[in-house]
Amino acid sequence: MQKTKTPITPDTERSALDTPTDLEKQSTMKVAAEVNKLVADALTLYLKTKNFHWHMSGPHFRDYHLLLDEQAAQIYASVDPLAERVRKLGQPTLRSIGHIAKLSRIKDNNEDFVSPYGMLCELLEDNKTMAESMRNAHKLCDDNDDIATASLLEVYVDETEKRTWFLFEAARGADPGGH
Repeated sequence: MQKTKTPITPDTERSALDTPTDLEKQSTMKVAAEVNKLVADALTLYLKTKNFHWHMSGPHFRDYHLLLDEQAAQIYASVDPLAERVRKLGQPTLRSIGHIAKLSRIKDNNEDFVSPYGMLCELLEDNKTMAESMRNAHKLCDDNDDIATASLLEVYVDETEKRTWFLFEAARGADPGGH
């Protein structure tokens, strides 16, 4: 006996992405908008960190190269949980490089050469910016009773502060060339 297949029709309505939640629709929209910016920031910071990892030079090459590789992996690991949190709130997340560029508050660096010291200092400032943005998002979560997103952000704030600390210490006392 053959089973009859139920026809699957593609959902074309935006409502097909709505995930059930007990949070208010306006709250999920506000939180998701802010978390999407964090996802864009994380992807931009990831790529910038990898860029500097790939283009590191000088006598501390190995240490800085490994440091930036570890930091890039940690940043990248935050992307999927943050984006999935947006979906758990019933909201859409990022869809393209253009969307990332539109939302990211972290600036690209397309210079042909950046000194090791310049790289460390730039990433230090970017991580400080990231931590500040996460704290602001955490406050928004608190104001909108979203404890799950707030809890997720607490871990990422701590990781970001650790990256900032390591970058600060690596740059401390270095000359402008990073040596």
